[in-house]
Amino acid sequence: MRIWFDISNSPHINMFYDLIKELESESHEIIITARPLANTIALLNQKGLNYTIIGQHYGKNIFNKIFGYPVRVIQLVHFLRTKHIDFAISQSSFHSPIVAKILGVPSLYTNDNEHALGNLPSFFFATKVLLPEEMNLNWLNSLFCSKRKIIRYPGIKEGIYLWRNAEKIQAFRKSNPIKESQIYIRPEPQTAQYYNGGENFLDDLILDLQSKYKITVLTRNENQFLHYSLPIFLFINTPIKPIPLEEIAIHCTLFIGAGGSMTREMALLGIPTISVYQDALLEVDQLLIKEGLMWHEKQLTSYKVEAYLKLIANTYSNTLFINNGKKAYQILKKSIL
Repeated sequence: MRIWFDISNSPHINMFYDLIKELESESHEIIITARPLANTIALLNQKGLNYTIIGQHYGKNIFNKIFGYPVRVIQLVHFLRTKHIDFAISQSSFHSPIVAKILGVPSLYTNDNEHALGNLPSFFFATKVLLPEEMNLNWLNSLFCSKRKIIRYPGIKEGIYLWRNAEKIQAFRKSNPIKESQIYIRPEPQTAQYYNGGENFLDDLILDLQSKYKITVLTRNENQFLHYSLPIFLFINTPIKPIPLEEIAIHCTLFIGAGGSMTREMALLGIPTISVYQDALLEVDQLLIKEGLMWHEKQLTSYKVEAYLKLIANTYSNTLFINNGKKAYQILKKSIL
């Protein structure tokens, strides 16, 4: 079978990497398209995946997004029409379901963000829609989406790919205690349509922390990299290239996240995690907070960080979430095949 993956953002690479490799080992042919958003292209190169860049990201402006949406759909149709694909799959790629519909092939669309406006066309045109069990379906009625399309999976999206290495990472952390506090910070998703919070709101916190702790800021784009390379941030580490998820997990004392996927990844792995997300929390984030795997603090200060560090000596990953991740992976693969 010839399967098309549209990678529209950097978190989707970790999500699909093992699945892609497993499908290839079973003699399926994989076609990957991507757009240059956040760390997507750098991570694809880091993972050694073959891909074709189609289109561009049109920024946060809603009018630019509306204009750019049909442009990329046309570009994808033009690229794929001679590829004879059999199936399309994507995580929150709003282009994939409609392109698949135009090409006359079935598609699977998955998303865990109930605030994404792109769900409207995606849910309507997708053949099947894969959603977390905890996600409330009442809002689907307003999206003209038949509930017969819905496939539910247990846990959260991040479990779909973290279940393979979670125990190994946790065992390494237990046998190799971190001697020096290392705080990793992921800034806000500035260009995301669903994000309505402020920009660079973590600056004061970072400036307060940089003289006391080893700080690494994991920037999303060139603008953020240049911002956190300013002389006032003299003592922080701002990597040019993305750091592998496993490397962050084994060295991280505390993770502070202003976005979604990476924050949930760290929480699921048992890394002490504080979400500083400035907008309405997703239901999957609320679930992690309810289970005690993540804190949420919009107005985070260095004093609160120090207090958290004293409380988090004994942390652990939730085995139920990890086990559910394996089940979710099997549901995802079965839904394709």
